[in-house]
Amino acid sequence: MTITKNLNGEKLEVVIAGRLDTSTAPELENELRDLSGVKELVLDFAGLEYVSSAGLRVLLASQKTMNAQGKMTIKNVNDTIMEVFEITGFADILTIE
Repeated sequence: MTITKNLNGEKLEVVIAGRLDTSTAPELENELRDLSGVKELVLDFAGLEYVSSAGLRVLLASQKTMNAQGKMTIKNVNDTIMEVFEITGFADILTIE
């Protein structure tokens, strides 16, 4: 998995490519640990191929953090990952563009 971060003022865009699973979720969690000063978090999943329950846990934690200080948006979600979001109910709690 590769993670690219771009902070522009109070907006943080994080581009994630590869697989977000048990072995890579801690890396994303570390990258998203300090969101102080961030009012808008955008996760770009254009290159993301797979997400596991460990990845979903990181997304949920980030969503909770951003609910308290701004908003989180996920964009460029492929059909496979969208199906995971729909089955797990995450499609109802995440903002997906």
